Amino acid sequence: MATANTPAGANDALKKIVQTTSALISQFEPLLHAAATDKTSSAATPPSSSSTTPQSQTIDALSLAHDSASLIRAHTTKISLLIINEPFTPSAVVTVLKELIGGPIPGIASAVQACDVDRYTSVARQDLAWRCYRVLKELRTLIEVIPLNGKVLSPEKKNGVQGGLGSMTVTGVIWAACDDVILLKKLGIAGLLVQKVEQYRDTLKDVLDELKEWKEEGEEADDEEEEDEVEYVAHQLDATSLSVQDTQDALDDLMSTRHIPKDDPDKLGERLDSCLKRLRLTTLFYSAVVKRRLKTLPALPAEAGSPIVRRLDEVFPILRRLPNKFNELACAFYELEPGPIDDAMDACFFDAFAASEMLMKSWAGQKDEFTEWAEKYQVSIKKPEDKEA
Repeated sequence: MATANTPAGANDALKKIVQTTSALISQFEPLLHAAATDKTSSAATPPSSSSTTPQSQTIDALSLAHDSASLIRAHTTKISLLIINEPFTPSAVVTVLKELIGGPIPGIASAVQACDVDRYTSVARQDLAWRCYRVLKELRTLIEVIPLNGKVLSPEKKNGVQGGLGSMTVTGVIWAACDDVILLKKLGIAGLLVQKVEQYRDTLKDVLDELKEWKEEGEEADDEEEEDEVEYVAHQLDATSLSVQDTQDALDDLMSTRHIPKDDPDKLGERLDSCLKRLRLTTLFYSAVVKRRLKTLPALPAEAGSPIVRRLDEVFPILRRLPNKFNELACAFYELEPGPIDDAMDACFFDAFAASEMLMKSWAGQKDEFTEWAEKYQVSIKKPEDKEA
């Protein structure tokens, strides 16, 4: 009978530890994915993570994630080298996998569990959960390509063929995922929130630039429209083979434009000018939020039940969805539909007003320089009829 000291016994031990490691990761993956995609609570994670516990308060979730990811990165390097270099040593791979099971794999899952929403914010928890989920998901991919036949990986499995990922590429992906978790500790919660709001602001700027370009294209088209119409229709009418229907189709094609018509019976141009002005102010609002609110945040994580954490979790869903709403508004303009334009504008600027109201006062509850600016911003983004009222 083969023993653990024989090649056959070593291979059997490797098969068992590979199955155990893969199974352990598979248990954690759905929990982390649920935490990453749950926009409101921690319900999908183990019960102890849904509320602050004495143990979770003593654990620095970001530090635990940082240390676990660093170890996973190092162990990944070891595995990657062991499975491609002769002689193949199953016992060495077994040792590395046992170390992963004994520490960093459960550690990175525990970091998400310790990241309570009422201390770290739901934004930070979801982000941490997503980064940790990616680490485990990619690590499982590497675990499953460990050779169980006592031989190193073939060049094809090492380098990848026909679009498949080789072990070297998978290793690089794991490194990148681990680096993202490590970076989160360096960023801190405030740095993460700043990064996200700056991304939202950049999206708003893109929408603003696209709408301005669309407006300018329409104005340029108006300058040449009349001359082009006459020349086009005359050319088509000279083609005697055209039927009446063909001529009508040609005229319909000419008049079907995605730009505001010259006569503008629905006053879309006025709506667009108003939208551009207020959208520009909203991008400035995001910049002001970064400078005057997020970069002045008190240290986080906070004590359980912190009003600062509650404020952040109330305002961030609004800040996150506004760029998508402005995209929808832009699409309504491109379709030249007055009703949807008005509805989308109301939704956008109602949310913008609400966000500014939530952040009106400092974290200490006092009025400051940002308060004065936010009050003027609110006046500027109101509809004309609201201002008159």
